[in-house]
Amino acid sequence: MKILVCISNVPDTTSKINFTDGDTKFDTNGVQFVINPNDEFGLTRAMWFKEKQGATVHIATVGDASVEPTMRKALAIGADEGIRIDATPTDGFFVASQLAELVKNGGYDLIIAGRESIDYNGGMVPGILSSILEMNFVNTCIGLEVDGTNATAVREIDGGKEKVSTSLPLVIGGQKGLVEESDLRIPNMRGIMMARKKTLNVVPPADAASFTTDQSFEKPAAKGPVKLVDAGNVGELVALLHNEAKVI
Repeated sequence: MKILVCISNVPDTTSKINFTDGDTKFDTNGVQFVINPNDEFGLTRAMWFKEKQGATVHIATVGDASVEPTMRKALAIGADEGIRIDATPTDGFFVASQLAELVKNGGYDLIIAGRESIDYNGGMVPGILSSILEMNFVNTCIGLEVDGTNATAVREIDGGKEKVSTSLPLVIGGQKGLVEESDLRIPNMRGIMMARKKTLNVVPPADAASFTTDQSFEKPAAKGPVKLVDAGNVGELVALLHNEAKVI
């Protein structure tokens, strides 16, 4: 089985976010970038298939040279080869189109993408990718087993879980639950050293359109002041909730 894990390079959730050029561009100065958490769950599951079933695992990212440290981390975790599509990821359709061309020429059986990235939270790429490729698709995937060309997936739905049967080739939109958080891997020194020798191919982008542009960015409004009420003063708390917060 040949697996492609789609990796998104995203800001660490502890990073301080700022904008430049009149709030039209994201300021990357001082920002630590990491593997998108949903993609990391998918990569860990792919490593399970590699170790248990002898699968070959490739990773792919759409981005410039600045994303390569994140890709090297994914290689250090255990992926066999990396492919960087040398383009700026302008929107979900553009990214999915680039990845689709890679899949068409790569002979992949299973494509694992995160349900969404934690920066723009678009949630579009895996669905668009499956549509372009005309492959089976399971979104919000929290469990996956593969037996030959048959796959059994568990997906999160409102109020519960759904178990589905499908077949390869398959695209999934993975998320937390695809593996346990305790199973996520931190690259060790041996993995880091081996990653330096693994292939990281840079390929030119395919001819694909972008249908959206960023007009401006805006931070959420700052939180207002907080009033503290003594635990025993229930009457004052009720009055504040009723007259000021207007929630009761």
